[in-house]
Amino acid sequence: MDLSQSQSNLSLGFHAHRSPIADDVSSLQTDASLRPIPLQLLDQQSENRWSGSVGIEDGEDSVDGQREEEFSILGYPMSLKRQRRGESLSSCSSSSSLHPSKRALVEPDLDTRRAVVRSWGNQTLSVADPDVHEIMEKERQRQIKGIELIASENFVCQAVLDALGSHLTNKYSEGMPGARYYGGNQYIDQIERLCCERALVAFGLDPDCWSVNVQPYSCTSANFAVYTGLLQPKDRIMGLDSLSGGHVSHGYLTPGGKRISGASIFFESLSYKVNPQTGYIDYDKVEERAMDFHPKILICGGSSYPREWDYAKFRQIADKCGAVLMCDMAQISGLVAAKECLSPFDYCDIVTSTTHKSLRGPRGGMIFIRKGKKPRKRGFPPCQADEVDQYDFEDKINFAVFPSMQGGPHNNHIAALAIALKQVATPEYKAYIQQVKKNIQALAAALLRRKCRLVTGGTDNHMLLWDLRTFGLAGKTFEKVCEACHISLNKTPIFGDNGAICSAGVRIGSPAMTTRGCLEEDFELISDFLVRAAYIASNLQRELGKLQNEFLKGLQNNRDVMELRNQVEAFAMQFAMPGFDI
Repeated sequence: MDLSQSQSNLSLGFHAHRSPIADDVSSLQTDASLRPIPLQLLDQQSENRWSGSVGIEDGEDSVDGQREEEFSILGYPMSLKRQRRGESLSSCSSSSSLHPSKRALVEPDLDTRRAVVRSWGNQTLSVADPDVHEIMEKERQRQIKGIELIASENFVCQAVLDALGSHLTNKYSEGMPGARYYGGNQYIDQIERLCCERALVAFGLDPDCWSVNVQPYSCTSANFAVYTGLLQPKDRIMGLDSLSGGHVSHGYLTPGGKRISGASIFFESLSYKVNPQTGYIDYDKVEERAMDFHPKILICGGSSYPREWDYAKFRQIADKCGAVLMCDMAQISGLVAAKECLSPFDYCDIVTSTTHKSLRGPRGGMIFIRKGKKPRKRGFPPCQADEVDQYDFEDKINFAVFPSMQGGPHNNHIAALAIALKQVATPEYKAYIQQVKKNIQALAAALLRRKCRLVTGGTDNHMLLWDLRTFGLAGKTFEKVCEACHISLNKTPIFGDNGAICSAGVRIGSPAMTTRGCLEEDFELISDFLVRAAYIASNLQRELGKLQNEFLKGLQNNRDVMELRNQVEAFAMQFAMPGFDI
């Protein structure tokens, strides 16, 4: 292209007129009737500079090996960078412009490309990332060699682990089965539908009266989806106070009024509490507070309550104050499925749960939603009473899960949950839950024989709360000593004698060690380990004081701690670990 020829056959017509916006603005128009004016692309100065040495001073090449040439178009300065003569722009070269014989030398063949994918895609974890692999192996050994007594933890089977680490991780599937935002979900739909069917079967629910959403990432997500679907911001909810054994997702404020969870930030919450002297829920006080507060959702269920829940009483209170009744059965869902405790499904409108804990599934959440026609008289299972109008919860809550709260579901988790729920519906699982209860009863009896104090004096489910005030210990101190001895449990607040909250509690559960094969006599021995740990903690506290730093340093080389740790590891290594070869 020769830009030195400034004359052009193009012409423009100019017509000046008054602009409605500004007097000095002219409009450029094309008009065949106007006298043509030759268009001067380059001004005379540009012509001269173009023909001479232009660009950088003295016509030298720029730093990047290009020449910069300057000129003007219609009076506007322009700049053009040109490659040095003899060189081609890399952006203009491509293998497609090469001769086929030359292109074969540039492009790798199919076998080479397949090898490249395999080189990174098929590496084992130990090869791909030795650092992560090393840490994971340490965690594996910790689980194998320790006694797991955290009530909300469990061990899953190999099939669940296989599904969690499967190719299902690759698929995106926003939406519900049959109504996805992406294609290629025909098999994902089959898995999710199967999971929902198995969830209803596991809990003995009529599909005409209940639906289930298995997409929530956790029970906290499930709870918030229920609030989002059924409430407006600043509507009222009421659940068990966190310091009484409730969960923060039920709406928790600190004594100073700080809002901790999303439930308390976006909704107004007022908690009910246990009786500080007995540790039991005071249902009369619950009704009194509910009638004053008038929550739109009344929540039963908690994280650290070792006794049965009176769902019939909650139903009466909910009907009296006009609330939807929701149960968070995360802690006891395995017992509910095995029919080894009272069922919230007989009385509640919404039931949420985790999918791990006593269910022995992957980590996630579920929402069971009552549907169909409402009974004329509340307090009875629907489908068995006179019916009038329809429940309208299902679509609202499903919409809250997606698209309001979450993106695509975790398909690997849903497949793993389907596997676990299939096991839940078996006689073997019922026997497992029965053993869970026997084991925690054996542990409670053994601790009581050793003059230990338990909140409520015992347990009805899979956990107990141990009051450590008789040893002069805080829960966090005892937790650290047990951790040093390879025993896992967790601290929890409890009510003191004067009705004030104190930090002298720990929560202990039996599901995980029951999964490994422990029986009552094994939990008798575990009670001995626990009491010895309490005495070690008490002695160390007397020697080192209550300052955490000094106390933790004293744990490291304490002879009693090392001796107990060795005995705990020898005990734990006797038992099988699902999914591990030990």
